Amino acid sequence: MIFLNRKEMEEAASAADIIGAVEQAFVHYERNTFQQPERLHAEANGGTLLLMPCFTEEVFGTKVISLFPDNPLKNLPVLNGLMILNEGSTGHPLALLDGAALTARRTAAVGALSIRHMTMNTIRSVGVVGAGFQGLHQALFACEVRSVSKVLVYDISGKRMIDFERQLAAHRPHLKITRCRSAAELVERSEVVITTTTSRAPVLPDDAELLTGRHYVGIGSYQPDVREFPPALFSVIEEVFVDTAHALRESGDIKQPLEEGLIQKNRVHTFGKLVTGDIPSDPLRKKTTFFKSVGMALFDLMAASIIHRRAVEKGLGTTLSL
Repeated sequence: MIFLNRKEMEEAASAADIIGAVEQAFVHYERNTFQQPERLHAEANGGTLLLMPCFTEEVFGTKVISLFPDNPLKNLPVLNGLMILNEGSTGHPLALLDGAALTARRTAAVGALSIRHMTMNTIRSVGVVGAGFQGLHQALFACEVRSVSKVLVYDISGKRMIDFERQLAAHRPHLKITRCRSAAELVERSEVVITTTTSRAPVLPDDAELLTGRHYVGIGSYQPDVREFPPALFSVIEEVFVDTAHALRESGDIKQPLEEGLIQKNRVHTFGKLVTGDIPSDPLRKKTTFFKSVGMALFDLMAASIIHRRAVEKGLGTTLSL
């Protein structure tokens, strides 16, 4: 078994590798060629523990992560964890991976795929609300699927915006990066808007006219009482796409609008149907669109598998003896 830290994981597999692996995960999801027990949620001490197992014929694995929303106040990351990857037919442990780095990259790939399948290829500006580790990766992976020239960022913390700008510029020096004074300014100047916050109340203005004509990617809401998007958004969209059917009960951005009658259940579709072609994507590209991700273990498994494979090919990682 090998251990792969964040740096080794990034060196092993490119963003394109991760995007391809996650796209295949959506195909597995629609074809039901996987086994995924419902993930375990446990709440304690102001945080959440998630235990996320998944199986395919080739591999299986379990991600264990913790989410502590108040950690930034202590200058600590919100998310920490580990991923264990096992060989499918024997159960032999193959790799132990940094769970936070894996989550950031696979989730960024999910967001990037929604941009690939739901927007025009002329998209040039991306706005990110929430300037943390996940927000940075969403911006980086968006640049892999569109020729982005401008990234706008808004966060309640000025320091986080400065750090975001510095880190993004180091990866993508050609980008024009703008720190916005408000979420409204960001929406007005962006063609794609990505939210990656832990806010329990909407972070975008409740203004239908302002919200019209953009693609929205919701990443932050992972509990029924956490909601990043305002009611007005649901008055300007025709369809909602989710990464997994669990989003209908796990995310406040879907559960609450359904309960309030802002959207109807028959208007909510799994995103994998766009990937497989069961729902045509071209009619969506010129509309106001919304994709909501809550994540699933299948994404972690497919991403971890390609990272492990590439790491072995390149001789990366530290060998661990059991």
